[in-house]
Amino acid sequence: QAQLVESGGGLVQPGGSLRLSCAAPGFTFSTYSMSWYRQAPGKERELVAAIAPPPAGGSTNYAGSVQGRFTISRDNAKNTVFLQMNSLKVEDTAVYYCKARSIWNNRDYWGQGTQVTVSS
Repeated sequence: QAQLVESGGGLVQPGGSLRLSCAAPGFTFSTYSMSWYRQAPGKERELVAAIAPPPAGGSTNYAGSVQGRFTISRDNAKNTVFLQMNSLKVEDTAVYYCKARSIWNNRDYWGQGTQVTVSS
């Protein structure tokens, strides 16, 4: 069964960096748009960044709060999407989730989430 597996979360000081990974074994990866969401305690889940599949040009988009600090990328040969997070702020603390959406039927798949904590 297709599943998404996130890794790379942890504790980091403000101003630091983390790189999240989301592996998608079992997916025809090039036919999925990939995105990262996050959910902080007491808040709704929000879109952080998204990247289109190769047939759609691989374009990216970001939430305004992370623009210029976070970078989403994908390695289609390894079925993996990444989120490079730089200049982290306390307000970036959340559980980060990976999502895959099929370009054929818009079906969504979610990972289990990885905790990112930014604290001094």
